[in-house]
Amino acid sequence: MSGRPHRKHSYGQGADDRRLRVFRVVCMLVVGILIVRLFGLMVVDHGTYAALASGQHGIFQRLFPTRGNILIHDMKDGSVLPLATNQPLYLVYADPRAVKDPIETAKGLAGVFGYDDTKTLALSERLSQKKDPYEPIERRVSESMLARVSALNFAGIQSTREETRLYPEKGLGGHVAGFLGSNADGSLSGKYGVEGYFDAVLAGKIGSLKSERDISGRWIAVGSQNLVPAEDGADVLLTIDRTIQYFACDALRRAVTAHQADSGSVVIVEPNSGRILAMCGYPDFDPNHYGNVETIRVFNNPVLFDAWEPGSIFKPLTMAAAIDARAVSPNTLYEDTGTVHIDKFDIMNSDKKAHGIRSMTQVLEQSLNTGVIFAMRKTGKELFKEYVTRFGFGERTGIELDTESPGNVSSLERNSEIYPATASFGQGITTTPIQIAMAFSAIANGGILKKPQIVDEIRYPDGRVETRESDDVRRAIESKTARLVGAMMISVVENGHGKKAGVPGYYVAGKTGTAQIPNPNGPGYLEGVSSGSFAGFAPAEDPKFVMLTRIDRPKDAPYAEVTAAPLFGEIAAFLLQYLEVPPTRNIR
Repeated sequence: MSGRPHRKHSYGQGADDRRLRVFRVVCMLVVGILIVRLFGLMVVDHGTYAALASGQHGIFQRLFPTRGNILIHDMKDGSVLPLATNQPLYLVYADPRAVKDPIETAKGLAGVFGYDDTKTLALSERLSQKKDPYEPIERRVSESMLARVSALNFAGIQSTREETRLYPEKGLGGHVAGFLGSNADGSLSGKYGVEGYFDAVLAGKIGSLKSERDISGRWIAVGSQNLVPAEDGADVLLTIDRTIQYFACDALRRAVTAHQADSGSVVIVEPNSGRILAMCGYPDFDPNHYGNVETIRVFNNPVLFDAWEPGSIFKPLTMAAAIDARAVSPNTLYEDTGTVHIDKFDIMNSDKKAHGIRSMTQVLEQSLNTGVIFAMRKTGKELFKEYVTRFGFGERTGIELDTESPGNVSSLERNSEIYPATASFGQGITTTPIQIAMAFSAIANGGILKKPQIVDEIRYPDGRVETRESDDVRRAIESKTARLVGAMMISVVENGHGKKAGVPGYYVAGKTGTAQIPNPNGPGYLEGVSSGSFAGFAPAEDPKFVMLTRIDRPKDAPYAEVTAAPLFGEIAAFLLQYLEVPPTRNIR
């Protein structure tokens, strides 16, 4: 045995040192990862886990947005009031981790909510997911039903307040608001009116809660989780004035009832801005109980949806076209023989009489069919068709509400002269009340056609306000033409069929229209059935409003001068007082 001392090999020592260094690095990386993860748990995702530990109230409030309000004006005090808002009900949900007996719990809840066997079994399976911290069970639960759930005293079953839609102003027009209704999948969305058109804006954005799950679909309590909070919906402020809306809708209801009519509509517009001050249809519906209707047709807003042959209220527009084209003037004369023969047709005046020599102003006063055919012929059918388009007929106005119809003026594309001839006095074409109101607004507004404006502002939760501005569509006629036609319509109210639309102390411009109703089962028109309307504005020299009133199929009186004109006069008298417009003439 050698006497030299034993020496360690240097290469062995170096290998051990490298392994030790690698081990230290790995330990440092692991510690670093744990620190980052803990930071995420305690700081970044603190809200998520705080919500999970709070009985899920925080989760619900952060996942489901609050729907925005629909607001209307009160012009007198400058306040805004809710046309549609939210009221608290309850969400019943489970924390399956705390549920002791999923089967018995599901059966008990099924008894409260009326579940069938299939739905009860599905609920018991969901309640069995012991790693799942949150399972929604039932929404829109009333306090009385919630009391029945609480009385069961099941572990793991909890509740939180949630909001449901409320329409506090009864009689203010369900057609404007629309309603919040159920979809096939059980979700809710806006239907019709503002609720439908602005559903995405009002609804906001639903949040999300993402978590890792195992292969069985169960939550992994320590897995990666991410909460994206909901974004609340915006408030939509309408141009509607509460007081005007209430008065107009109530007056319409009384008029339809008094004349035993099938239906009716009113729309009131501020002509220089296109702002809608009121819009009503009758019969109406209560958005709080939208299911209590005999037919879903009642949901369609008649001011926008019901295209009809307007009849004689179209005559001022024909006259405006002829005057603007310099084909006639208010004093142009023609001889009324009582009948105009076109192709194979004889067109007569509504009273079946010949009136001799008449001026264009008298044509409107006496509502002579032969006179407006004379004016149309002087204009020329192609130019007449162009003016009909300029006034906005045959296309949607673009108002921000659901179910608008474009009407139909396609008959003017045909070659025969009979089509522009009948269109000149409002037959053979269809229009909507909103189109007529905006066309008359063009006359009241110096010839400029405006887009109807129903929304003033959209108010977002973060404080942003999107303000709507009124838009000009086009110039329909010259301002001089508008003044002349306005004066001619004053004469209609003073001397013609529109007397009952007048208001003492003011000059009112307007025109009646008694329209026949087409036979839905064949050619021609229904016997003894009509639709009466009146369109006009006041005060004529400086119009503060344009209004259209319509009464459909009245039983007691077939003529607009007895139905729609008095309704116009009643609402106009209120408006002039409410808007504090001083009289411009002696009260007779």
